[in-house]
Amino acid sequence: METFDLEKDIQVFCIRAASFPDGVLKAHQALHAKVPFTEGRKYFGISRPENGEILYRAAAEELEKGELEQYGFESFVIPKGKYVFRILKDFTKDISSIGRAFDELIHLPGIDPQGYCIEWYMGMNDVRCMVRLK
Repeated sequence: METFDLEKDIQVFCIRAASFPDGVLKAHQALHAKVPFTEGRKYFGISRPENGEILYRAAAEELEKGELEQYGFESFVIPKGKYVFRILKDFTKDISSIGRAFDELIHLPGIDPQGYCIEWYMGMNDVRCMVRLK
């Protein structure tokens, strides 16, 4: 596993999936219908267990203050800090590889027990699966 320092918080706006894992694709489709993929904008999947269920959010970075507020999306901050991660190339060929990567990451020593599983989409084919360390 590799680590990196996220030097500053990332402000994002999110759409919650109705369910996990079935609602994940629909949440991303709804997000991208309003915020189409563009170079320079970061896109994420954010999840963690809450009240016995996995809560999943599809998210996009706000590039200009207030630009995404117009859509009524939920606001969220990906906190700065040290993260452990794994990059998956061509993840669309095996979507379940994301779950396997997070299963491996969340069992590493030193992760933040209140943290989130973050999917940072690096273009259309690659994803960085990452978990914040304490």
